[in-house]
Amino acid sequence: MEAKGTILFGVDPLIIHDHYEIDYRHSYAEDSPFFVGLSKGKLLGSRCTGCGYTYATPRSHCMECGAPTAWHEIPLTGRIHTFTICHYGGEAFLKETPFTLILVEFDGADTLFLSRLKGVKPEAVSIGLPVVARFAKTPSFKVTDVWFEPAYPHPPLPHEGEGKRGG
Repeated sequence: MEAKGTILFGVDPLIIHDHYEIDYRHSYAEDSPFFVGLSKGKLLGSRCTGCGYTYATPRSHCMECGAPTAWHEIPLTGRIHTFTICHYGGEAFLKETPFTLILVEFDGADTLFLSRLKGVKPEAVSIGLPVVARFAKTPSFKVTDVWFEPAYPHPPLPHEGEGKRGG
């Protein structure tokens, strides 16, 4: 019989074995244009039709005034507002672990965008680093279809099964 539950390997630091697996059917509903935009190399945020507040992510109504929002194209370039190095993640990120998550600030947007940073070693990441959006060559209509790389000139980076559209 297979053992069930979490297996403890050590406590300094805490190390566990944790398996999970699931099939999931999900509708993006009102957020669908955002994911279609990713497949076309675009970042679509939301702009309030009342006060003009601009969100870097999909939002149906403004958090400031409550008015409906409209889709708004966000620039593909921005700056790192903050970052963290993740040593544990979901199954989609296992091959990349550890990976860097960043919050990107864009000119013309009032909020931030959470994404992965690729193409730079963790010790070289800094707040304010210019970044550019990159998109999967073959979209899966998931948030993993977009990531960011440093915007400074550098040799092309290899991406298994991924292209370098955008930027």
